[in-house]
Formats: sequence, structure tokens, C-alpha cells
Amino acid sequence: MSAISLTKFIVFSSIASSTFPKYPTPYPSLSPKCPPYPLTHSSRKISVSVFSKPSEAEEDEELPSAPEDEWLKKLPDKKKPLYAHSLPCIEAWLRNLGFYQSKEDRAVWLVEKPEWHAQLSLDITDLYVRYLKTGPGNLEKDMERRFSYALSREDIENAVLGGP
Repeated sequence: MSAISLTKFIVFSSIASSTFPKYPTPYPSLSPKCPPYPLTHSSRKISVSVFSKPSEAEEDEELPSAPEDEWLKKLPDKKKPLYAHSLPCIEAWLRNLGFYQSKEDRAVWLVEKPEWHAQLSLDITDLYVRYLKTGPGNLEKDMERRFSYALSREDIENAVLGGP
């Protein structure tokens, strides 16, 4: 190994150890501080969008075709079970129904209808809807319903939007 190669290796090792978690390397000849994948300029970063309830000013503005419109076009038939839908399709469908995503928990969605307020949770095995007594209406306590992902999107939509 030449002196220049060794210098580059040492610099790379020190950079890698300060910016990446330590992974076991599949290459025993490399330092264990090096990540097991190559660092290239083509590495992509994943960005996540978190939506909140739009303000009245934002609702009045006309927006260009939103990315969720593309997902709405990709929705399976409304008679198909919800488990046949991709997560981006389900999220676009919920936004289309008037739900907005919680900033604290991405699996929680909220909706405020004139007659009631609800919180929808996407759990691993089921979809939960909790109608909140703090919203309009005359609920004595929060009321929760559970729906299997095996139900059709149409059935879930009718049940959820039917209210408490």
C-alpha cells in the first residue's frame, strides 16, 4: 500500500468513524470503523413530509397538482380490502376525506367535522377510530371503534364518516 493510499484510507476512516455508526464490516482488511457500504455522490437521502392541519389562508390558495393526487389516481377499487392499498394511497385517501396527520405520531390522523371530532390510528393489525367527547356533539365519553384492514375501503369510509 503506498503512502498516499494509506493516507487516504486513514482520512476516510476518521471521517467515517465520526459521522456513521459502527457496523461490522464484511471486509476484514478494512477498519471496523468503516461503514459496510461505499460512500458515493449518488447516495440518496430520504425525506419525510409531515402534514398538519392547513390554515384558512392556505386552504384559500390554489395549489398546483399535489403529489397525493397521483396516489389518489393509484387507489385500488373501493371494494378491495384496505390491506390491498399502499400506505401512500391510504394517506392520500385520508387527506382527501379531510383528515390531517398528527405532528407527534405519523400513524395518527385527526378530523374535525361540524358534528364530531375523531382521531384515527393506523395500527399494525387494525385501524382504530376514537370519536372525541371534547368535540362537538353530546358524547359522554370518548368512543372507540376498531376496523380490520380486511374490510373494504368503502365500508371503512362509510363507517368512519357515519360518526359515533
